[in-house]
Amino acid sequence: MILSFARNLHFVLFADAVTSAAAGLLMLGGAGILAPLLGLPEPLLRIAGLSLLPFAALVAGVAMRGPVSRKAVMAIAVVNVAWVAGSVLFLLSNWVAPTMLGHAFVLMQALAVALFAALQAMALRRQPGAAM
Repeated sequence: MILSFARNLHFVLFADAVTSAAAGLLMLGGAGILAPLLGLPEPLLRIAGLSLLPFAALVAGVAMRGPVSRKAVMAIAVVNVAWVAGSVLFLLSNWVAPTMLGHAFVLMQALAVALFAALQAMALRRQPGAAM
């Protein structure tokens, strides 16, 4: 299933864009409700949510182009990997003390983003003329 999913790069990019936009809107609009449940600072949730919206728009823009730019997809995958690394480092730091639900929230979104990065890399490898 995952391998056939990765074959359609446009679909992978659209799924990343939609998921990023939904998470961004959730964190931006629901920060006041989420902060005490997750043990995360409300401003951090708002900033993280706000940062996801232009990223989602960029990813959607790349997905809507006819032939997808390999460099653009590589850049998107690199940003996704950086988000995952930042999420893990955030949990390992002593900057905040998330609740158990907060830990799960950060880890689950990091896993989802890691999956998108992996699917993007796999889909790129399957593109004609791929040399990765």
